Amino acid sequence: MQSFIAGVLLTAVLLGVSPGTPKPVMAPVQEKGFTSLFDGKTTKGWHSYGRPVAGNSWKVLDGALYNDPTYKKDESEKRGSCDLLTDKEYENFHLKIDWKISNNGNSGVILWVQEDTAKYKQTYFTGPEMQVLDNDGHADGKIFKHRAGNLYDLVAGKEGAVKPVGEWNTSEIISNKGKLDFVLNGVTVMSTVYGDDNWKQMIAGSKFKAMPDFGKIFRGHIALQDHGNEVWYKNIMIKKL
Repeated sequence: MQSFIAGVLLTAVLLGVSPGTPKPVMAPVQEKGFTSLFDGKTTKGWHSYGRPVAGNSWKVLDGALYNDPTYKKDESEKRGSCDLLTDKEYENFHLKIDWKISNNGNSGVILWVQEDTAKYKQTYFTGPEMQVLDNDGHADGKIFKHRAGNLYDLVAGKEGAVKPVGEWNTSEIISNKGKLDFVLNGVTVMSTVYGDDNWKQMIAGSKFKAMPDFGKIFRGHIALQDHGNEVWYKNIMIKKL
């Protein structure tokens, strides 16, 4: 046993790694033409809805933005949303983002959020969502238009592109002059037109029909949803179109 331990220590020394040293965190991916929205180390460039900074349930863990559901929210956080928003607003854009969901987990990427807390209690009062979900473990996975990669409650997506729980997925959201596309792990899973009569009819037939400004303004913040479950986001980058 002693010889085995000595061998492990010698290997660590030869590799330049001290026993117990944390694994290195990979730097965020950079792609030409895209601007990084997350530096892999801090929540700089982000804040929680209606707050100047990120809520304490959002942390940076192993190079990813991580939502910690065990964090005990204060009363103000309980009353409002702890969704995490970009400081800047975007209109026509190509967003790339890697995400990983926990067992039975639920989250989402919400678009065109209008940050007026006096009028809108939550981000989803104005912003449509790309669903992030454990399709097999969460009850929403049994609901049409509520599965991973769907335009939540509006448009169902192509099946078979999502990876198993615990594995990283890469999503792309392209919003450009009335056309919205979702790409999941290289597969275009959802395409629709926004702002036309069909878009309005889809909203009228959805759970958002009682929200008068939902899906009507196509410039706003991008939000990562705190749905009370563990979720990780990294390699977040955007290109203005």
